[in-house]
Amino acid sequence: MKKNVLKGIGIGFSIILFSIAAMYLGLAYYYADGFSYGTWINGIYCTGKSISEVNEELLKHCDYSGLTIIDSDGKSYVISAQEVNFSFDFDEGLRHFLKRQNPYLWIDNLLEGKEDRKLEPAVTYDLDAFEQILNSFPLFQEKMDSERTVEIRKGEQGYYLLDERTHVLNEQQARFKVREAFERCESVLDLEKEECYEDLPQTPEMREQISLWSKLAIYQDCGIVYQFGEELYPVDAGIVCDFLMLDENGGFVLDEKGNLCTDEEKVYAFVDRLADEYDTVGAARQFHATRGDIVTVEGGIYGNKIDRKAEKEYLLSAFLEGKREIHEPVYLQKALRQGKDDIGDTYIEVDMTEQMMYYYVSGELKIETPVVTGNTGLRRGTPSGTNYVYNKQRNRVLRGEDYASPVKYWIPVKGAIGIHDASWRSKYGGEIYKTNGSHGCINTPLEEVSQLYDMVEVGTPCVMFY
Repeated sequence: MKKNVLKGIGIGFSIILFSIAAMYLGLAYYYADGFSYGTWINGIYCTGKSISEVNEELLKHCDYSGLTIIDSDGKSYVISAQEVNFSFDFDEGLRHFLKRQNPYLWIDNLLEGKEDRKLEPAVTYDLDAFEQILNSFPLFQEKMDSERTVEIRKGEQGYYLLDERTHVLNEQQARFKVREAFERCESVLDLEKEECYEDLPQTPEMREQISLWSKLAIYQDCGIVYQFGEELYPVDAGIVCDFLMLDENGGFVLDEKGNLCTDEEKVYAFVDRLADEYDTVGAARQFHATRGDIVTVEGGIYGNKIDRKAEKEYLLSAFLEGKREIHEPVYLQKALRQGKDDIGDTYIEVDMTEQMMYYYVSGELKIETPVVTGNTGLRRGTPSGTNYVYNKQRNRVLRGEDYASPVKYWIPVKGAIGIHDASWRSKYGGEIYKTNGSHGCINTPLEEVSQLYDMVEVGTPCVMFY
């Protein structure tokens, strides 16, 4: 009896073992043409799936738009993946992975648990199209190393050193890095960070140019700045470069110590050009008249006039001494304001066509009145020009060859021509000036001229025009 029981147990155990073995072998057979139990690749569950199925799943998670190349100047160049027919494929990697997988050892995955294998895709693209795009980029179209030079040149901002032998792109290395980054599906490649730049050897002549440039750089570093009112005019390298003394061949002249020489006449010529630009006495001005249009006003005594002799002495001395300062020029005549806009927004305006006078203070109209100007019928018309109030007097007698006229307020603006009251007049404005005008002065109603007298300062511009 006991023997039969043991025999039954043995048979049952054999059946269980056979069943387990059959199941194990069945699963092994099931996994023979696919991936084994518990296989994960790049986050994709692959158990029982074929190569093509897994490849399709993996490709859904692959995306690459292309590579942006950045050079040392910060310029960027793009190689689009679409332009070179770029594509991914995991087929070869999956086949290799599956070939190494033993379907009979699928239980290892069950015992070890989940392990996510990493698999890089194979990439393909049109290499000819890739090279064509690469060759179109300016950074791969530069001079050959043998053609690169070092020389001093002159531009709008003065002399500069053209050094084509420092920080040169190593094209062979750059191309390798670009292709490598593209095949790795990187989005950005910084050639500077990848150390794709190098310095090339220099000849003795090139080193001599660099030595001369160091002297030029110091020479051109001028710290003198002219100030014209609110305007600043730096004497920069673009100006200083023309101070240099040159020989008949255009070469730099050096003294016995090897220093660059300055041509004094060139410094003086610059001062003359500066004065021509900023001298405003008698200059033509574009003036926005109260009547609405822009008139050209020429002549007159108002404005700034630079003392050219004093400035030539100053600039030559200050430059050679290496001074760094803001300098206001010396003036032979100084207006209320300096700079090209020397009228500003406080001025008297005499419109002799409209026979009107206006007084503005800080842009605000304070006085508006009709006037009577010089008699044009007798060729005594008041001259146009930009003048200024150079004096103020009370109770003055104005005298001429055929008149002596007492006035309460006298505001001269040019020689014997001024603004004053005219007790003998009862009317102003219109066309009175054509037949019954003044001897050249601006006759003004008493109330308005008294206000002007109290408000206006000596030096105030007086713009007079027809």
